[in-house]
Amino acid sequence: MSKKEDKPAVVPEVDDDEPDEWDKRIFSTGCAVEQDKMNDCYFTKKDWRLCKDEDLGIEADGRDVKLSPQEKTQQRTILNHTITMASSHMRRSLRLLESTSFTRLPSRLTSRSTTQHILALTRSITNNNNPATRTAPKTPIPSTPTLPAKTSTSSSTAPASTPTTDDRTARILAPTPTHQTTTNISKTGLADAPLSPDSPPEEKIDWTRSFHGLSAAPFPKEVADILLAEVDPEEVEIKPDGILYLPEIKYRRILNRAFGPGGWGLVPRSESIVTPRTVTREYALVCNGRLVSVARGEQDYFTPDGIPTATEGCRSNALVRCCKDLGIASELWDPRWIRKFKAQYTREAFVEHVVNKKRTKIWVRKDDQVSYPWKETGTK
Repeated sequence: MSKKEDKPAVVPEVDDDEPDEWDKRIFSTGCAVEQDKMNDCYFTKKDWRLCKDEDLGIEADGRDVKLSPQEKTQQRTILNHTITMASSHMRRSLRLLESTSFTRLPSRLTSRSTTQHILALTRSITNNNNPATRTAPKTPIPSTPTLPAKTSTSSSTAPASTPTTDDRTARILAPTPTHQTTTNISKTGLADAPLSPDSPPEEKIDWTRSFHGLSAAPFPKEVADILLAEVDPEEVEIKPDGILYLPEIKYRRILNRAFGPGGWGLVPRSESIVTPRTVTREYALVCNGRLVSVARGEQDYFTPDGIPTATEGCRSNALVRCCKDLGIASELWDPRWIRKFKAQYTREAFVEHVVNKKRTKIWVRKDDQVSYPWKETGTK
């Protein structure tokens, strides 16, 4: 086989003079004319840098326009100013339409009149700033169409501007915030600060700030005997970690026996503070119209859905802390009494978690059985 036969056959190129979509876009914007000018300049001067610095005087429609640098700068300034004024006027017009009764008109009429007004303003600014058309008469700006008066009787008696309209207008004209405006309860709380009484101070006591009746006089002997009574060991519970406690309902029963239902109450002294894991709030215990104690309650939660339950647990925790000042179940804070109670009524049990099979030691009452999720093993 010869070398001529080894060469592949040359496929003749098809000459397609029809412009494609890209060529049509190039010619419509005038870029092709500008490229031709640059090519002519290069073949003449043989240097692209000289052609780049040279003023070719070409507009988008392909017409040759010879402008001086001062005229070009002035033209750019006029164009930028026109765009800025038109956009600013459009924003003001839209805000005005939202804050007035124009919003009740059909959207087609409102949009058309606003567009005509903006276009007329743009032409006016362009003609005033363009030296070529400065002597031409100004284009009149069409006025906004007059709205027909309402036939309802309520509109004739309504004031021109109401507080609701003014507030809405102020919100529309207010600057756009640059930070997140959504309230984060982990930092701001629940916004449930106690309300101040509407009556004069001499008629009602503001328990959110007042210490009225604190240590004014001791309670009667029959009340003190109920409050200072020794706690019944059968009512004391123990946590798995060995901490003794009295259920919150037992404190309420003692207060009801001492002061009667309605003779005592808890008053919030602050708004709730919600952290990523805890809810806390300050409460005051008032008995027979006298402030007895102030304490801050707290309660942990694990998901945001548990915040309402945590607020109630926070209230009960504050009640327990306030009752310490009245001497209720004071034995639970006495170390000697705690050791005697554990030795007589409680025991330690080695258990295994039924789910994760973890083994540990917990405290239980001797008369109670180990409950789920623990299972007693009896050995270490």
